[in-house]
Amino acid sequence: MSAIDVDSLVAIDVHTHVEVSGVNGCGALSPELEEAANEYFGVVDRHRPPVGEMAEYYRERNMAAVVFTVDSRTTMGVPPVPIDEIAAGAAANPDVLIAFGSVDPHMGRAAVGEVERQADELHVKGFKFHPNTQAFHPNDPMAYPIYEAIAERGLISLFHTGQTGIGAGARGGGGIKLKYSNPMFVDDVAADFPDMPIILAHPSFPWQDEALAVATHKPQVYIDLSGWSPKYFPPNLVRYANTLLQDKVLFGSDFPLITPDRWLRDFDALEIKPDVKPKILKLNAARLLGLTQP
Repeated sequence: MSAIDVDSLVAIDVHTHVEVSGVNGCGALSPELEEAANEYFGVVDRHRPPVGEMAEYYRERNMAAVVFTVDSRTTMGVPPVPIDEIAAGAAANPDVLIAFGSVDPHMGRAAVGEVERQADELHVKGFKFHPNTQAFHPNDPMAYPIYEAIAERGLISLFHTGQTGIGAGARGGGGIKLKYSNPMFVDDVAADFPDMPIILAHPSFPWQDEALAVATHKPQVYIDLSGWSPKYFPPNLVRYANTLLQDKVLFGSDFPLITPDRWLRDFDALEIKPDVKPKILKLNAARLLGLTQP
């Protein structure tokens, strides 16, 4: 199959989760947390497609997608969906899928080795971090050797920010603490690694203004709009997306918890300038991911 043809795409979804292995059937969350997430997002179709099915899903919609899992094995006690499986699925479907890797920040030197392996052997294009489920502050010095390895290779770091639906409604939030996902912790990382592209994932409730400030202040910081229906976007986020950050805001769905169909339907009703819409839907992502020239 051929590489991604940006001109022919409707959109590039920069935020999708591979939540189940097609090889061993294991999921990325405990049953309790998966059920809580389903309830929080109002998920009707509880099927979690493996990476091969996701390729077909996005190909049918004439979209490309960034695919990843989160390695939270230390804190969650559940192994991630194998990164090798995700990378192989993307390599087999290069017209629609782009693989990101993930490492557990608590694994120290082994995590750095995994960054090197996933980047150099599996050819992932970036790394996903979820400070809440991984229970770490992004500016914790323990993570800096990991960022160094990512930055040396010119790859992207994507951080969950704001409240998470994982654990929402479960007893004690499933033990997941929200404090880790304030985007101001990522501001430190952006200052210390000025050449490493960073994506702040999601409208960052209750720290939306902080996220806007970081993305406005740090040239290499972007915001993806995943995890929320656009009809719930804070007005200030829409205002910045239309103006100061129109070249740094990215379409993301959070599939399978939110489908791109639902997201795009609600996005069409949002007051986004006609010349800004294609930037958000695919052009900004294409440039960031190296699919087009800067």
